[in-house]
Amino acid sequence: MRCLYREKKYYCGDYLEVEVYPVFAKQRGRVKKYRESTETQKRLNKRNAERRLVRLIHTNFSDSDIRFDLTYEPAKNPGTFDEALRHLQNFLRRLKRYRIKHELPELKYIASTERGSRKGRFHHHLIIQGDMNLNELAKIWGKGYTSALPLQFTDTGVSDLGVYMAKEDGKTKRWSSSKNLKQPKVVESTGRLSHKKVNEIYQFGIDGRNEVEKNFKGYCAKEIKAQVNDVNGYIYAFLFLKKLKPDKRRRL
Repeated sequence: MRCLYREKKYYCGDYLEVEVYPVFAKQRGRVKKYRESTETQKRLNKRNAERRLVRLIHTNFSDSDIRFDLTYEPAKNPGTFDEALRHLQNFLRRLKRYRIKHELPELKYIASTERGSRKGRFHHHLIIQGDMNLNELAKIWGKGYTSALPLQFTDTGVSDLGVYMAKEDGKTKRWSSSKNLKQPKVVESTGRLSHKKVNEIYQFGIDGRNEVEKNFKGYCAKEIKAQVNDVNGYIYAFLFLKKLKPDKRRRL
C-alpha cells in the first residue's frame, strides 16, 4: 500500500505543534477498514481535546496574563453545577462591564469549573488579561477568596495548565472561552518528510532534535514523541517546538 507522511502544523504564538501521520493512496475495490477500540478512541478524544485547549491558550495569552482562581465562602457554595456556571457567567458579565467603563481592551478569557471531590466545594479557574488591579477583580467576584498567578511558560508553554483545565466531568465540558479568541494557524503538507526522516524521529526521539530542527527553521524542539500503530505498522509522531528569539544564537 503506497503511503506518504503528512505534517499538520499548528502555529500558536511562540510555539509550533506538529502532528506527523501516514496517508494512503486510494485503492480500488473493497478495502478492509479498521476501527479503534472504544478505550483507544476515548484516549485519543481526550488527548485531542487537551491539545485543542493548550493551542488556544498559546495562541492568545502570554506571560503578561494571569491565572485567576475563584472560590466560594461555605455559605455561598452553589448547590448544583448549573448554579455554579450561572455565578461564573454573572462574574464575566460584571467584568466585561467594568472593562468597558474603564476603557480597557475587550475581555479575553478561558474558564473552567470544578467541584472538589472531598467537600463538594465548587471553584473556577480562569485565564484572563493581566491588566487589572487584583483587588478590583476580587471585589467583582465577591463570593469568596480569589488568587492570581502570572502565567508561567516553560519549554512546553503552559501545557500542564491546559491539560488540567480540559478535564471533563462525565459528559460535561468543563471549560468555555470568549468568542474573540484567535484560532491557531493550521498548515498541512504531504510528502515533505521522507520515510527515512520519520523513522529517525521514531528511533532517536528528543536525542535527534538537531535533525528535526533542520526541517523547522527558527524553532527549537522541546518534545518529540513517536510510536508505531499496532494495526497498520506505520509511525505517528508529535513534535512540540518553541520559536527562537531573533537575538538568541544558542539553544534556549
